[in-house]
Amino acid sequence: MELPKVAVIGCGNWGKNLVRNFAHLGTLAVVCDSDSRQLERIAHEYRGVRVTTSFETVLQDSDVQAVVIATPSDTHFELAEKSLIAGKHVYVEKPLARNEKQCEELDALANERNLVLMVGHLLLYHPAVNCLKELIASGELGDLLFVRSDRMNFNQFRSHWSVLWDLAPHDLSMMSYLLDCDAPEVTRVGGWDTQQDGLVDVAYLDVSFPVDGQRIIPGQVRNSWIDPQKLVRLTVNGTRKTAVLNDTQVEDKLSLHSLTPAGRMIVEYPYYPDIEPLHLECEHFLQCLVTGERPRSDANNAYHVVKVLSDVENRLSARPRIQSGRQAISKP
Repeated sequence: MELPKVAVIGCGNWGKNLVRNFAHLGTLAVVCDSDSRQLERIAHEYRGVRVTTSFETVLQDSDVQAVVIATPSDTHFELAEKSLIAGKHVYVEKPLARNEKQCEELDALANERNLVLMVGHLLLYHPAVNCLKELIASGELGDLLFVRSDRMNFNQFRSHWSVLWDLAPHDLSMMSYLLDCDAPEVTRVGGWDTQQDGLVDVAYLDVSFPVDGQRIIPGQVRNSWIDPQKLVRLTVNGTRKTAVLNDTQVEDKLSLHSLTPAGRMIVEYPYYPDIEPLHLECEHFLQCLVTGERPRSDANNAYHVVKVLSDVENRLSARPRIQSGRQAISKP
C-alpha cells in the first residue's frame, strides 16, 4: 500500500528531526520554512524533496495529504485550522493550542471532515515509558503512592511563553498516559520570574490524578529554564517497587528499586526495545492515516494538557508580577 505524502512546516531545531524521520519512512514530499538557507540545506540533503517558503502553496498541493506542523507554538492553532479546512490530515507539535476552546474547535473540524488530528506528545511513544506503563498495569510496582516528573535545562532562547508551556506538556501528557487519567487536577502552583522579564522560568505544579473512579494519586511536576545540568527524570513510587526513568542516560534509562526484608536495595533494569521515540511517533501517524484510527496522542489528550496549563497561567497572572527571587504560589 502506498503511504500518504507528507509536508513538514518548519525545519528548525525540532522540525529537522521530523524531516529526517518522514524522509526515512519514504513519505516526505515537501518542506516549508521561512528561512531560505534552511531550505537550501534540506534540498541538498534530501534529493527529490521539494522546498518552499509558501504555506499556501503546500495547502494547494494535491499530492500532499498530510501536514506536519513544527513552528513556534503561537502559530499552531492557525496553521492547523487552515490545514484541516484545506482537507489535510494534521500532526502538530505540542501544545496543540493556547486554550481549551481552540482544541475543541480543531477536534470538531477534524471529525467533521473525517481527518486525522494528532499532537506531538512524544513520550507516549517512548519504549521505556510504554515498558513502565505495562509494569504499572501488571502490578509490578504495587499500589502507586506518588509520581514526580523533573524536567530542567538551561534555555537562553526565551520566548514569550513561560517554562510551563515549554516543558510541562511532556510531563502532564506522560503522567496522565501512565496512570490512565484523562483529567488531572492542579492543586497548587509555584513560580519564579528570576530574570524580571515577566516570564516564569522556574515552576512546580502539585497535581492530583483521579484513577479507577475512586483513587487519587498525588504527583508533582518541576520545570526550570535556569538549570545548567539537564535533568529529565520521572519517579513513580509504589508499595512494592519504585521506578525511575532517567531519559538523560544513554542506556538503562528505566530502573526498578526495591528493598529486601533485610533492608538491602535491589536495582533491576527492565528490557525495552532501543528505538527512537520520534520514529515510532511518525510511524504511528502514518498508520492512522492508512487505517483511519484515532491517534494515541489525539486532540482529547491535548485538550486536558492545555486545560491544565491555561488554568495555571490564569492563576499565576492573577497575582502581582513576580519579582526576582520571589515565589508566587497559587492554590485552588
